Amino acid sequence: MAAEAEVLDELHSLRARLPRLTGALAASVDGLVLAQDIRGVQPEGLAALTATAQGVALRLTDATGQGDFRELLVRGAHGYVATYAAGSSAVLTLVAEGRVNVGRLHLEGRRSGNRIGELLRAAAHQPDRTPGQPPSTPTATGGPLPVRTPSRRADPTRE
Repeated sequence: MAAEAEVLDELHSLRARLPRLTGALAASVDGLVLAQDIRGVQPEGLAALTATAQGVALRLTDATGQGDFRELLVRGAHGYVATYAAGSSAVLTLVAEGRVNVGRLHLEGRRSGNRIGELLRAAAHQPDRTPGQPPSTPTATGGPLPVRTPSRRADPTRE
């Protein structure tokens, strides 16, 4: 994935902003790890559990008429697990100590979820390119600039 390094940078930045954060993981809504900065927990297992919890949360918000999924907070005896929507195809899961400022956790988690969603959306709209080919420059409408190729005139005297 083209955005994997940028998503990982966002996770590192998030952990630097929230010292009581003990782990961060970005995963697809299907439960696949996109990027992770977490220790002491199996990232693949956490991504699968996150996808399951997000699926239940989606059903819960739908059944109660509360709209699209935004976030989920679980409080345990030793801390918190918070999951935030990261665009339409991913989620951000944060693991924090019990002494974390929950308001700040939400503020930073929401910001990072939005940022990760933007990174993934931009990566999905980037055309694939062959190695060594420079990236295309986007136009004002967001698409790549057209490429002009010289054409040969149909001149029977030229070969």
